[in-house]
Amino acid sequence: MRFMLLVKADERSEAGVPPSKELIAAMGAFNEEMAKAGVMLAGEGLHPSSKAARIAYAGAKRTVTDGPFTETKELIAGYWVIQVSSKEEAIDWASRAPFEDGHVEVRQVLESSDFPADVFPPEEAAREDALREQMRRNVSKT
Repeated sequence: MRFMLLVKADERSEAGVPPSKELIAAMGAFNEEMAKAGVMLAGEGLHPSSKAARIAYAGAKRTVTDGPFTETKELIAGYWVIQVSSKEEAIDWASRAPFEDGHVEVRQVLESSDFPADVFPPEEAAREDALREQMRRNVSKT
């Protein structure tokens, strides 16, 4: 099972204040621990919402709004994607993140097998699998 661990933004991250040298080192060690355990698939920090944009969809109409966005509690400062055997294991990994305050949200990633066959037929699942394989190859090229 894949899970996304979403690091919630706070006033400091939204102000563009970098983490302390100590937190950077602790995060590096945490990332290394997850990589060595074979569970970490991806992980990145994100720029503040002042450098972001949102796109609203209404039928064929698209409306772009530039940041910053005011609801800090709804924003994400970073993420990890991990592959583990259960939600409990994902929570265990998230609980080890070296934060003194803040929030990490644990969300399971939808897989094609999570949908009924009449919604996600086998040919679509095969196409999705091929696309994921192409993405893996793209990442390994970098």
